[in-house]
Amino acid sequence: MNASNRLSAAFAKPHPALVCFLTAGDGDTAANLDALVDGGADVIELGMPFTDPMADGPAIQAANIRSLGKGTTTADVLSIASGFRQRHPDVPLVLMGYANPMVRRGPEWFASAAMNAGVDGVICVDIPPEEDDALGPSLRDAGIAPIRLATPTTDDRRLPAVVEGSEGFLYYVAVAGITGMQQAAIESIEANVARIKQATDIPVAVGFGVRTPEQAGEIARVADGVVVGSALVELVAEHGADAPAHLRELTSKLAGAVRSAR
Repeated sequence: MNASNRLSAAFAKPHPALVCFLTAGDGDTAANLDALVDGGADVIELGMPFTDPMADGPAIQAANIRSLGKGTTTADVLSIASGFRQRHPDVPLVLMGYANPMVRRGPEWFASAAMNAGVDGVICVDIPPEEDDALGPSLRDAGIAPIRLATPTTDDRRLPAVVEGSEGFLYYVAVAGITGMQQAAIESIEANVARIKQATDIPVAVGFGVRTPEQAGEIARVADGVVVGSALVELVAEHGADAPAHLRELTSKLAGAVRSAR
């Protein structure tokens, strides 16, 4: 199955997609990712550790610091991705991170390396749509979906620019702030998802501030996917080598809530 097919299949299931995030190099990443899949994650988001993760709250910042403290490199992230792809041929894998590690050796190099590692999509937090040339064409040429972010402040004038050239799914950041801190009102999520869906046919997944199965289920009623990150990353920090069992348990509860939402 190729990259675009894996992502399409994940969002074509009879239930919204559960997207689960962990930071690469934090804990036993391979075992932790396997636990997410075992628990029922539909899409895996793998964070590329970075020294200045400006969109991330305390939990993911701390995971970045732990990972970088162990010496995690871009090559290590790609190796983790490659191992995941070999173990899970059909589960979509998305890299999420910041521009510097993605473009410093040239966007073509990164896109080619990501493609060879079996990556399906890339979310680059700090390249705006207006600067798509910095990475987007290289990703598309490699068959990798550039996944864009929309936020509560993305107005109707700017939305077409965000949507154009976005593939795989659109990531709706539910709060104007950092990851994992506060939860947006479901009414504002519902209104904004409906507005985005008028502008595009690609699926819309909602993240930032989704921590509990209850919240995930509520969002799954109005969105095509639900992204959970900080709550999972905190389990890695708390349980270390014992994290997989705890990740599997929480993912299973999240998956159950998402699948029974409609």
